[in-house]
Amino acid sequence: MKLPTELDRSELELLDRETLIDMMLTLQQQVQQLQQGLAEQAVVIQSLRDQLAKDSHNSGKPPSSDGLKKPARPQNLRQKKGRRPGGQKGHSGHTLKLVENPQHIRVHAVSVCAQCAADLQQVKPSGHQRRQVFDVPPVQVEVTEHRVEIKVCPQCGHPTKGDFPVEVSQPVQYGFRIKAQAAYLNNYQLLPWGRSCELLGDFYGHTPAEALIQEANTAAVTQISPSLQNIQHALQTAAVGHFDESGLRVEGQLNWLHVASTPDLTYYTVQPQRGQTGMQASGILPHFKGRAVHDHWSAYFNFEQCDHALCNGHHLRELQFVVEQYQQAWAQEMIDLLLAIKAEVEATPPPQMSLPPERLVHFQQRYDDLITQGLQANPPPAPPPTKKRGRPKQSPPKNLLDRLHRRKAETLAFMSDFRIPFDNNLAERDIRMVKLKQKVSGAFRTRTGAETFCAIRSYISTVRKHGLNVIDAIYDALTGHPFIPYPLEGVA
Repeated sequence: MKLPTELDRSELELLDRETLIDMMLTLQQQVQQLQQGLAEQAVVIQSLRDQLAKDSHNSGKPPSSDGLKKPARPQNLRQKKGRRPGGQKGHSGHTLKLVENPQHIRVHAVSVCAQCAADLQQVKPSGHQRRQVFDVPPVQVEVTEHRVEIKVCPQCGHPTKGDFPVEVSQPVQYGFRIKAQAAYLNNYQLLPWGRSCELLGDFYGHTPAEALIQEANTAAVTQISPSLQNIQHALQTAAVGHFDESGLRVEGQLNWLHVASTPDLTYYTVQPQRGQTGMQASGILPHFKGRAVHDHWSAYFNFEQCDHALCNGHHLRELQFVVEQYQQAWAQEMIDLLLAIKAEVEATPPPQMSLPPERLVHFQQRYDDLITQGLQANPPPAPPPTKKRGRPKQSPPKNLLDRLHRRKAETLAFMSDFRIPFDNNLAERDIRMVKLKQKVSGAFRTRTGAETFCAIRSYISTVRKHGLNVIDAIYDALTGHPFIPYPLEGVA
């Protein structure tokens, strides 16, 4: 049957009324189908545009995912504090200074007058001008031979020999100092085994086998066990803890690195799962009753025995995305509001630990007003004509608004308790170094290797946060005296 658009005037006059109605209904149905198809395609196109527009400055994607095409220069979300670049007034600095008692003194004599060429060899100097050069002497591996005496008893003739130190167990072996340096290069400077051995060879003129690093790492993990137990317990009882997770390839499979940290503690674990199962296995969150700072990953909220705080660094990037892609004014105003609260918190002098009540009410009201504006600009999506499983798909601005509305207390927690930070940068910095290890080495070939690295890195990161020397701390651990940040009863 021809459609009305395909019929000429004479044919239309011959059709009865019912036939025309049927044709019009058919055409109307086709138009509705086309409109629905166009709407669905518009959603897909917008989703693809959103994916192409996301990079490290307006989403949670890491900078490494930006590829060769660098993102457009983003708006700097940091507020100026009126300070000049460089060291501030009162900063002690790290410039080299002359020392009073140098190890070596080299005198450069004057023998001829610079003006008349008179002989000055017998003239006593009237003074000296000093300059000092800081350098290291050539170093090489030293060999210490241990000898135990053997004596024959004059009474019974029985030979008796002395005892070697406990740590000297082989006819030829490496000492704790070079083992500590090998573990340091591999786990702190992230050098692979081969390059670590090459560096030791270039420094000391003696290149050890790669087995030295494996031996040093294994011994270190055994010796730092009390320290790791202490770190884990201290994190479980912390008032505020930072949590994050990231993918890590182990044995060719995607695993998940979990980190829990405070300004002076770090604890890493690697788990096959990312969500609640992996967090349970990490051993911190199930016992944590303080304030957990993290991103908006829903698995964290399954731990209801603790309070939560969301990373506003994530919120700023997502709001920036809404500003750039959807040109919605409320998003820019929300960015300005969050940064204004942050600036007021930083400007509040101690010992105050919260903004005044009137300022809290003011900021909360402004926050609610912006959420209302955003929800008006982003109404809920219309229900689909056919029933589909799950919730209707929403736009990124609507998803962000729902989270900010539902998690208002977790988003603004930093202004009512100054112990809570504005963002989760602490955990993100801690996890970044392990990701860098994966970039250098590609992946962990064994689960034991990944777990060993996480254990040693937990110890090293905690040592660094306490301002201690890493090589000395590893050496102390190898000799049986690991650094314990907060000694517990029963933990030596």
